[in-house]
Amino acid sequence: MEYTAGTPSWRLVLRRALGGLRPRRRGQRQRGWSVGVPLIALAAGLLFTTSARTADGTALRDDRRPQLAQLIADKRDRLADREQRAADLRAQVDQDAARLAEVDEPAKSARQRADSMRKAAGFTSLRGPGLTVVLDDSPRRASDIGANAPANDALVVHQSDVQAVVNALWAGGAEAMSIMDVRVISTSAVRCVGNTLLLHGQVFSPPFRITAIGEPPAMHRALESADGVQQFRAAVADYGLGYTETVERNVTVRAYDGSSDLRFAQAGG
Repeated sequence: MEYTAGTPSWRLVLRRALGGLRPRRRGQRQRGWSVGVPLIALAAGLLFTTSARTADGTALRDDRRPQLAQLIADKRDRLADREQRAADLRAQVDQDAARLAEVDEPAKSARQRADSMRKAAGFTSLRGPGLTVVLDDSPRRASDIGANAPANDALVVHQSDVQAVVNALWAGGAEAMSIMDVRVISTSAVRCVGNTLLLHGQVFSPPFRITAIGEPPAMHRALESADGVQQFRAAVADYGLGYTETVERNVTVRAYDGSSDLRFAQAGG
């Protein structure tokens, strides 16, 4: 609702309120409500005027969600532009290093050693048979389950659930892996913020798709024996969470295209 600060209406309210406070002529009975009504009208007039001045011609309950959505979209576009610029600069550095290796023997030797480790480090794409696991939130609400309803966080995929699947696939002999088509490398960290997943600065919403290249039977057995995965699959039966495994005959895991700089490391004790 919108209010306007109309001067005539304010003066009318004030005039009526003061008129109600004037002393009555002798012989007239003054009831209690005859004094209370003008006071209430005066308070209402003050409230309306204050609301009008505060709103300043706009709705007091204006929904700011469209503004927030636009702000998020702008930030994502800006991040995408910067990521593209970073990728272009890395490509330029690689080209300059390759030209230098043609005329400088130490640079050539160092580049050859680096190239020999690119596959193991995840900087080349890999194609072959594998397994894809998809984890999804439950479509139910806590109130739909009944008296023994869990907290709402029992109906969503958590960081520990994604990590359990990732660790099981590595244990099953996975040669390469991606989450939401983003290559997982040794410095990758899976983080969940609410029910969204944060990986290499990108935010993803469920369902979460994890693809690994390797021997499907071996990775399936590793998933079957992993405690964290089995706990999630039990929640699938109880609360309707989503879990699927798909055998891939020939799937591609893209190369990692982010920064390779190691910003922090700590040796194990």
